[in-house]
Amino acid sequence: MTLSKFYLASHSPRRQEILQRVGIDFDIVPRKPVDETIVSHDSPSQFAETLARLKARNAILTDDTLDGIVLGFDTIVYIDGEILGKPKNEVDAKKYLRKLSGKWHTVHTGVAAIRISSGEIKSSCETTEVLFSDLTDDEIDAYILSNEPMDKAGAYGIQEFGALLVEKIDGCFYNVVGLPLLCLTKVLKMLNIDRIEFLRRKF
Repeated sequence: MTLSKFYLASHSPRRQEILQRVGIDFDIVPRKPVDETIVSHDSPSQFAETLARLKARNAILTDDTLDGIVLGFDTIVYIDGEILGKPKNEVDAKKYLRKLSGKWHTVHTGVAAIRISSGEIKSSCETTEVLFSDLTDDEIDAYILSNEPMDKAGAYGIQEFGALLVEKIDGCFYNVVGLPLLCLTKVLKMLNIDRIEFLRRKF
């Protein structure tokens, strides 16, 4: 069986690295922006999944991408009834980190895949609980100075310096990074792409 070509509708270096680690070949494709303010939802998980579907649908394809699978993702951090996206500035980042300090929060990543030839789309959402340790103001300021929080949902990256802030997690680690691999394999299974094909690629 020949695996479909994959097209990643995301410029996230974290997602690219995760796919590369497990040997999934892909091309990065641009996408039209998504207006998140018009997305209605009943829950944070539904919000993340809907955004992932929209991002996959908004991929800009060319005549060279007439077949294959488009992948879309969206990660949000949810705490105390509030969705924390990427901070707009250092003030936002400080506010987010203070809110997360010493508390559990939830990370939701929506995963969507579209078969280009038919337009068929499948999606799901992975959820992980994360507990932050208590942070001092000096620690928050130092972390913000690293500039790491500025392009990440919730203003932290668990795979980098942010790992020093996390006390424990309950659930998928890769979900917190932004691409839950097992969830991705389940979504692709809905499109009749079995994970054994990825395992066979390693030989």
